[in-house]
Amino acid sequence: MTDIGHDLLKHLTLERLEENLYRGDSRDIGGPNVFGGQVLGQALFAASQTVEGRDVHSLHAYFLRPGDKNAPVVYEVEQTRDGKSYATRRIVAIQRGKPIFNMSASFQVREEGIEHQFAMPVVPGPDGLPNMTELARQTFVEVPDKLSRFLSWQRPIEFRPVQPTHPLHPEACPPFRNLWMRANGVFPDDPAMHKVLLAYASDFSLLGTALLPHALTFYQSTIRAASLDHAMWFHRDFRMDEWLLYSMDSPSASHGRGFSRGNLFSREGKLVASVAQEGMIRKI
Repeated sequence: MTDIGHDLLKHLTLERLEENLYRGDSRDIGGPNVFGGQVLGQALFAASQTVEGRDVHSLHAYFLRPGDKNAPVVYEVEQTRDGKSYATRRIVAIQRGKPIFNMSASFQVREEGIEHQFAMPVVPGPDGLPNMTELARQTFVEVPDKLSRFLSWQRPIEFRPVQPTHPLHPEACPPFRNLWMRANGVFPDDPAMHKVLLAYASDFSLLGTALLPHALTFYQSTIRAASLDHAMWFHRDFRMDEWLLYSMDSPSASHGRGFSRGNLFSREGKLVASVAQEGMIRKI
C-alpha cells in the first residue's frame, strides 16, 4: 500500500470511544468545509463496527450543517434493529455538540437470488487517460491559487475523466459524465472497508454533473453549492484498488437544487453499486 493509501485508510478508521461512540479526524482537501465523502465513509465505518455476519447493502444520508475541517467528528451509532436477515443502524455525526450529518444503513446476510443489471457504457478504458492532477498541470495553467491547490492535491483516489471539463471555462454539454477511479495502493481483503472507501469516493464529481448543461462548474465564483443528501446501494463485490467506472447523469435541476445519479462498474462490466444525490445549487 502506498503512503497516500495508508493515510486514507487511517483517516477512515475511527477511534472507538466507548460502545456505539466513535471519533474521526478531519482533513483539508481544498474546500471550505469538511468533505462530504469523509463523513459518509467514516459514518459507514462506525456502523459496520456494530454489525456481524452481514454486509451493508444500502445507506441514506442527509447533510445537516457544514462541518469544520479543522475539528474532529464524533459518530454516535444507534443499533436500531437486528433481524434474521437484515440489520439497521442509524448514525449521527456531531461537532461541538450539534449534529452535522445523519445516516441510516441497512445490512444483509448474504443470499442468492435473481440477477440482472444495466450494461456498462461503451467508453475508453483508463489506460492512457490523464488523471486530475496531470490535467491540472497540462491545461489549467491560469487558475487561482486556491483552485490550483485543490487540483494539485495529492489524491488518495485517482480519477481519470473520460471527458475532461475545464474548471473555469467549461462548454455546455449534456448532463452525462464518465470517469475511472481507483484507490492508490493495494488494500487489505476486507469487503466492508472497500465499501467504506467507495462511500468516501462517491461524493466526488457527482453533483457537478448537474452543472454541465449550463456551462458552469463549482470552481467559478458565481456558484454556491452544497450536498443535501446522498444514497448508495451496493450490488456486488468489488475492490477499490482496481479500476471502477463511475457513470453519472443528472435528470433534473430546478428550484435551486440539482439531482444526480451514478452507476459504478468494474472494469469487466459488473455493476457493483449505484448512487443518487441532491444538492443546493445557487448562482450568486
